[in-house]
Amino acid sequence: MLTARQVCTFYLDKQMYGVDVQSVQEVIRYQEMTEIPLAPDSVVGLINLRGQIVTAIDLRRRLGLPCRADTELPMNVVVQSDDGAISLLVDQIGDVQEIDIDNFESPPETLQGASRRMIRGAYKMKDRLLLILDTERAMNVALLDD
Repeated sequence: MLTARQVCTFYLDKQMYGVDVQSVQEVIRYQEMTEIPLAPDSVVGLINLRGQIVTAIDLRRRLGLPCRADTELPMNVVVQSDDGAISLLVDQIGDVQEIDIDNFESPPETLQGASRRMIRGAYKMKDRLLLILDTERAMNVALLDD
């Protein structure tokens, strides 16, 4: 019986988030982007990933967090979905963590708005909380930004 899962972690506004490692295609440094006119606010552009055109979504905007400083370049967590690859822009990349699935809890009551809808749940780590992102909801640009 499966008792642990691996999660690729990253940081947004000093909070640790994670996605299932099996959905991650790759993690890359900041890439130049082409803007998309009339796109939702969280869709910040398109990147060319070795010939593959990938939509970039700023998770800070998507989750209703404050914008990062102009001097701070985001990192790309490229995840796969049924519709192809999407780049999730994050502040910093963490490690791959192996977590005990028995420690999974529902999202904290303190989460509000878009964050609450896009977080599957949380794991209590030794020194912090790991929020698990629902990548399908985060990538669904058909859902309006709050």
